[in-house]
Amino acid sequence: MDINSKLIDKGIVLPDAPPPAANYIPFVRVDKLVFISGQVSQNEEGFIKGVLGEDLNVEQGYNAARYCAISLLAQLKNALNGDLNRMTKVVKLGGFVNSALGFSEQPSVINGASDLLVELFGEKGRHARTAVGANLPLGVAVEIDGIFEVNS
Repeated sequence: MDINSKLIDKGIVLPDAPPPAANYIPFVRVDKLVFISGQVSQNEEGFIKGVLGEDLNVEQGYNAARYCAISLLAQLKNALNGDLNRMTKVVKLGGFVNSALGFSEQPSVINGASDLLVELFGEKGRHARTAVGANLPLGVAVEIDGIFEVNS
């Protein structure tokens, strides 16, 4: 099935690809790989902020990570001149969770992004991954970067 149809079926509207917030570019393409800079948790209302294990629970963090994956897809669509169907494999995600001291459920939070990518792409969406605690910019709950393999 066409990825655009799957997005519509799931009620997901990709936002415009967010511009960089500092001195970097949103993606770099090297041969068949697209490296996408970290995408912070935000939705149509703005940044999703908070500290997991303090202000936010795992379910709220999971949803924040899901929004990061949606932003990754928006950047990927931009990198592929609008054609997400050219994505052949989600290679790796790097997940960073704004965590309180003692919070250890970062993998459960980052599952929000991983689960969405597998829902949308099936086996092509399965990937290697990192999920760590961090102090994140702007007080956001989650930040995720990604590496994707694409057709020429």
